[in-house]
Amino acid sequence: MHEAFVYTTPLDPRAQPLLDELAFEYDSRYGDVLREPGEPREMERYPAHLFAPPHGNFVLLLRDGVAVGGGAFMRHDERTAELKRMWTHSALRRQGLASKVLLELEAQVRRQGYERIYLTTGFRQPEAVGLYLGHGYTALFDPPEDPETPRKLPFEKQLQVARPSARIAPQQAEAVQR
Repeated sequence: MHEAFVYTTPLDPRAQPLLDELAFEYDSRYGDVLREPGEPREMERYPAHLFAPPHGNFVLLLRDGVAVGGGAFMRHDERTAELKRMWTHSALRRQGLASKVLLELEAQVRRQGYERIYLTTGFRQPEAVGLYLGHGYTALFDPPEDPETPRKLPFEKQLQVARPSARIAPQQAEAVQR
């Protein structure tokens, strides 16, 4: 079994099964609960170019050439990247794939010079809440008395951005940043 990360675009045909499954998951968990009338569905909100360098990126985790997980980020502000589209194939859950994708995205966010990550997840995704809390994210919300209160749950994480030492030769610094 061979796993590899590939940086690509949400338009990559290898990403489509995962994105379709993610859209189905959002629809089945939330329907229109988190959507104002007239707003686009979550998967239709952001055009692919927002997840492209230099301000964003989109990664797939391939296992033997098949996408089993993925995620993306886009610019939130000058120093903050916003994670979006974190997903693992539903038949392959509880294997640590989401953690692998999250760590890879964090590394790429750093490489692209951001100092902070922001994200939101939905109130009906306790597994996502657990993932983010388990990886050092700070919840930017207070738990309600009723866990079924419709809302988005924001998180943040401050990053230590690796900066090459002035004593490292330019070609070594480039290798360090990869």
